Amino acid sequence: MSWKTLDEMDLDGKTVLCRVDINVPVENGRVTDTTRIDRIVPTVRDILAKGGKPMLIAHFGRPKGKVVDEMSLRQVLPALQAALGCKVQFIETLEGAETPTEEARAADVLLLENIRFHPGEEANDEDFAARLAGLGDIYCNDAFSAAHRAHASTEALARHLPACAGRLMQAELEALEAALGHPQRPVVAVVGGAKVSTKLDLLGNLVEKVDTLVIGGGMANTFLAAQGLNVGKSLCEHEMANTAREIMAKAGAAGCDILLPADVVVAGEFAAGAAHETVPAHACPEDRMILDAGAQSVARITAALDGAKTLIWNGPLGAFEIAPFDAATNAAARHAAELSRAGRLVSVAGGGDTVAALNKAGAAEDFTYISTAGGAFLEWMEGKTLPGVAALGG
Repeated sequence: MSWKTLDEMDLDGKTVLCRVDINVPVENGRVTDTTRIDRIVPTVRDILAKGGKPMLIAHFGRPKGKVVDEMSLRQVLPALQAALGCKVQFIETLEGAETPTEEARAADVLLLENIRFHPGEEANDEDFAARLAGLGDIYCNDAFSAAHRAHASTEALARHLPACAGRLMQAELEALEAALGHPQRPVVAVVGGAKVSTKLDLLGNLVEKVDTLVIGGGMANTFLAAQGLNVGKSLCEHEMANTAREIMAKAGAAGCDILLPADVVVAGEFAAGAAHETVPAHACPEDRMILDAGAQSVARITAALDGAKTLIWNGPLGAFEIAPFDAATNAAARHAAELSRAGRLVSVAGGGDTVAALNKAGAAEDFTYISTAGGAFLEWMEGKTLPGVAALGG
């Protein structure tokens, strides 16, 4: 689909309403992780460089259309100013934005109070969007992580003003297009995590889009059990057996290879340093639980990566939080990172546990792109249309 970037907009002398995601963790009034703030800096600086005035629109928490003092964006102001290296004028009310003070007119960057304090935001109210549109000349959406929500500041507003994607949104869309839209083949997807039931749409979409699907984590146990293998005391959704078989049949019809663990690491308990052994996938003892994929499985995964041009990764291969059950995730992630660093693989990863697992493996830096967008990243992988992205289409 087509959408404009900042490069195609004349911003000189214009107020740019810029939807950003600065919903950062705060403890005792201080921001504890500035990642999301750091990621919007290129967009804000580019708008300023092109003579525009950014008015940042953002949410914080879930106030549900009411003013909640603990959810005021005022508390992110110091971290935002430090990241941008300039003064940011905070605007407490929409009325204040509509009749700006001299201070606000003189400021380089404006930050509007939590947009979710207004009931019209989550209702995607047209009148509220029109009121927002009256505050500026151009709309720039730089919040891919909120693009799966049809809210006034992510969807309706784009219909009222000339619209474009910010740098972070642009990078995210280009990375996802490279991974799933028009990827270089072969494409390998790694999908892990605890439950098949939470990733049905994802698996159903991927088996028709990728050449090899690697299934790991607790999800793999459900697929092994669906093939009639004993998984002992492992985390397993036995009631999903028919669904797992349907997914395997769909993959077969689409020519997608599914890689399940050939060998598994089992233990009597999920605890650091628990006594463990590696056994064939069909030989899990009754009183043990599967907590990771074994070395033979890792070798099959790395071989698949060696033959791939594109990798999409969502979810760990085992109970990565505790050693030694992080071994498969670490080994596969580091191998993917090496291939990416060598320019042999385009690797795109996303989802909360995924980012944590890749960081723990020391592999994150070398992946081509890591999305911190959570729900929006998953919905894109599921093949769903994201309202905030569709609204930017020209």
